[in-house]
Amino acid sequence: MAGPAPAVARARRELRGALTDLAPGALVLVACSGGADSLALAATASFVARRDGWQAGAVIVDHGLRPGSAQVAERAAQQCRELGLDPVMVRRASPGEPRLDAGSGPEGAARQLRYALLSAAAAEHGAESVLLGHTLDDQAETVLLRLARGSGARSLAGIPLRRGHYRRPFLELRRGETEDICRALGLTPDRDETNEPDGPWRAADGSPLRRAAVRATALPALTQALGPGVPEALARTARQLARDADLLDHLAAELFDAAQRPDERGIGLDVETLTAAHPALRTRALHAAALQAGASSSALAAVHVDELEGLLMRYHGQGPIPLPGGITARRIRTDRGCGRLILCRSEHETT
Repeated sequence: MAGPAPAVARARRELRGALTDLAPGALVLVACSGGADSLALAATASFVARRDGWQAGAVIVDHGLRPGSAQVAERAAQQCRELGLDPVMVRRASPGEPRLDAGSGPEGAARQLRYALLSAAAAEHGAESVLLGHTLDDQAETVLLRLARGSGARSLAGIPLRRGHYRRPFLELRRGETEDICRALGLTPDRDETNEPDGPWRAADGSPLRRAAVRATALPALTQALGPGVPEALARTARQLARDADLLDHLAAELFDAAQRPDERGIGLDVETLTAAHPALRTRALHAAALQAGASSSALAAVHVDELEGLLMRYHGQGPIPLPGGITARRIRTDRGCGRLILCRSEHETT
């Protein structure tokens, strides 16, 4: 008797490897859009759950942003039910929910809403994990996009295998393998035109969305110029940088703790401790301090951290520095040492 198709067998191994700590009887929800990646994940989860003693359900999010989206969601839900997943839920954006976020664009706004609805569904049903169908191709696209923006190691580490209750068991699978799985199992994936370079969503300058352009043009051009294996190499880079970033973040947290000084106005940091540290750790500690003080995580950028470092390493008496989220940073003199860096709400700014 012939075994499963190679892509099907590999997907099952990857999923089992990502869920080794799952308790017997636990409920896991698959975020299923109806596309090949998530539909292949739904089929894989259904098979593995029955044999490994846990439960698999599905959540389909309908953003209502393209014609026929309700029908696409229902088709995805029906295929999930036919695969044996239970429960299967369709969550739709309500008319009162914002569809676009001026700071994040249509992709970012849709992503924020999708995760909010997925988390709500998981909490409602007591699910231990939510599975996402990101593949190695998604990882490669993410690394390339962030590389073009001049991002640091943590950002170039790409999409994490696991964050909170979200898990991405297919990060080692190519997108073509998920399509192979759908063909082998007789599944009919949906084609989302918003992922195409000529799709309905556009960048602010009217050009294709960046990820769609990278997928359709940049990665194929790199493969043509450099030979096969570019997506795998980018994903490998992400794995290596993730390990490095984990270590640097751990050491930076230790530096942050060592530099903190009690201050009723906000976050107080000892200047001498920070200036003596390695720049890679110092900038991470400053980033963490800004976030803990209340700076906006989505708006805090490298330029702000550089300005904070200027108060330490290039100080010549300059005044306070505003940070996104209504936070102010100022260097003050103290009785001992080189002084203190204070990060606080602007209304509590020290004089």
